[in-house]
Amino acid sequence: MQKKQKRSTWVILLCAAALLALVILLENTMKPTHMLFTVLKKGAVYAVVASSMNLLNGFTGLFSLGQAGFMLLGAYTYAILTIPTAARESVYYIYQGSAVNFSLPELFGGGAAGLVLGVLAALVLAGFVAAVVAWLIGLPVLRLKSDYLAIATLGFGEIVRAILQWDKLGPVTNGANALKSFPTFSSFNIELPGFSLRLSTFVPFLLGAVCIGVILLLINSTYGRAFKAVRDDEVAAEAMGINLSRHKRLAFCISSFFAGVGGGMFAMFANQAQAKTFTTAMTYEILLIVVIGGIGSISGSCI
Repeated sequence: MQKKQKRSTWVILLCAAALLALVILLENTMKPTHMLFTVLKKGAVYAVVASSMNLLNGFTGLFSLGQAGFMLLGAYTYAILTIPTAARESVYYIYQGSAVNFSLPELFGGGAAGLVLGVLAALVLAGFVAAVVAWLIGLPVLRLKSDYLAIATLGFGEIVRAILQWDKLGPVTNGANALKSFPTFSSFNIELPGFSLRLSTFVPFLLGAVCIGVILLLINSTYGRAFKAVRDDEVAAEAMGINLSRHKRLAFCISSFFAGVGGGMFAMFANQAQAKTFTTAMTYEILLIVVIGGIGSISGSCI
């Protein structure tokens, strides 16, 4: 059994490496404006968010519809932390500048290394902000079950969208206006005299592969088996010594973390972050992906 598991792990890794190599090959041989790359980028982002939703709905059995709200928090966190200081006055022109006067890529020294480290740090912080908010709202909300939990989390998404558009938070969130000028997937293209390497589709695939890989490792760990036990029978799981409230909250926070990372990636894909984009319709799109791909199937969600 161990040999089979190792063999399957190596097969998955080789397939992922081949897919990433194929993406680089396609992007550097076809026209960069081809519709295929738009579909692939959005598909990579939605694969991460759908996998995070499947972790909660499919593997833990909690019917949550707050994914768009957590994506919104992640998108705004990423954008606010990565807008260059020189561009903040033009982005926040209605509020005569931003209350946040630093940029993570610049704090890491700028250049290619600063860009990579700053973007990675911003995406991780986007996930942490979503996870912290999930922990706070999870205290009262996770006491609910079934449709009531879905209604409560759906309402959370609408409340977050309204708060981030509040005019008094404008110096931070830019009110109802879009946040722009932050690093996007196209920022990772390498352009040198006589040499060009496009990586704008490779980057979301690489980020998506890492996130989905971590989710798979979690599902196959002892915590993942506890999540499945909670889904199958809460009474039996509690009798086996599983702390129901702790594991539900843990699954909720981890799912929200990856939804926040997915929100930051979506902002990079859309080249802007604006609250009106993250509506309940987006949550239903992600839920549809989970249901069609198969509840409790990460590979189905990705496909």
